[in-house]
Amino acid sequence: MKNKKINILVIDDHQMNSDAYINLIKSKQGMKEIIFQKAIDCYSAFKLIKQAEKTNTPIDIALVDISIPECKEEKLLSGTDVALLLRNSFPDCLIIMLTMHTEPLILFNVFKQINPEGFISKNDIDFEMFPEIFDRIVNIENYFSPTINAAIQSLVKQTLKWDEFDTQIILLLDKGIQTKDLPQYIDLSLSSIEKRKAILKRQILDQKSSDKELIAKCKMLKLI
Repeated sequence: MKNKKINILVIDDHQMNSDAYINLIKSKQGMKEIIFQKAIDCYSAFKLIKQAEKTNTPIDIALVDISIPECKEEKLLSGTDVALLLRNSFPDCLIIMLTMHTEPLILFNVFKQINPEGFISKNDIDFEMFPEIFDRIVNIENYFSPTINAAIQSLVKQTLKWDEFDTQIILLLDKGIQTKDLPQYIDLSLSSIEKRKAILKRQILDQKSSDKELIAKCKMLKLI
């Protein structure tokens, strides 16, 4: 995204947080022009998103706090609902979720619904770290902060009953071994391997996802 105009939407009900994110992003070099918009709740975020749609002005990056005041009229009850609206309206938007939540079920729900490019616990970062993390995400490197990663990883392993076979399947796929050849390396039938892959994709990605996407997600969640 260097050397182009970038539209960034910051959604947080605390003005100081929004201003801090904006000032830190402005301090980054290499971005020719940045246009910021701020929302403090679901309703103001909804209006900005709809206005962007109406004017055909893509939102390139969105920082979204999970816990923001709801807008029942539009069935937007949290930042997660707003992020889902963003994902549907602007599929190429880089979404960075921000939260103080630590509950695995809440975090996993956000992960599954939004599949954000960035997912950050506010307890994990400070003003010095944020610009570097933001830069990594902008340069197409997904980033989940340690608290988020640990919570989601724990729940995924528990839900999937992750075992050594799953680890072997992903590691071998990562080495370029095709699925049809995996029974030569693992003491499982091809149908069992394909079933495990399908379950993994359904749980942590989308059933239509590629093996490459599955491998990348498992690495990001530190499952391998």
